[in-house]
Amino acid sequence: MTRPAPLATPDGRYIVLRGQLWRTADPTLSEAERQRLVQALMDARRAVGAALRSGDAEAEASARAAVHTAKLALGERGPVWWTDGAPDQNRHMAKNSSYAAWWAALQPQP
Repeated sequence: MTRPAPLATPDGRYIVLRGQLWRTADPTLSEAERQRLVQALMDARRAVGAALRSGDAEAEASARAAVHTAKLALGERGPVWWTDGAPDQNRHMAKNSSYAAWWAALQPQP
C-alpha cells in the first residue's frame, strides 16, 4: 500500500505532519544527489536504531552525527535554502506560523 504524499505548504518549503512544519529538502539538489543523501540518511537512522538496541553509546553518537550530516546536506537543517529572507519556521506549529491562514482554511469547520 502506498502512503499519500505529506501535505506541503504552498511555497514547498515545508511539509506538515500532525500540524507541525518540517523543512523539505533543497529543490535545487539533483535527483541523483537527493537520492544519495536520502539513502545516507536512512542508513544512518538504521544505525541509530541498531546502536540503541545494542546499548552502544559511542555507535549511537556516531550514527546521530551521520543523521545530522545528511540532513544538513539535504537542506533540512542548518541555513535555509531559500534566498528571499523569509525566516525558518521548521518545527513550528502551522497554526502559529506565517502559514496560519492557509492552515486554518484546510481544517474542517465545526
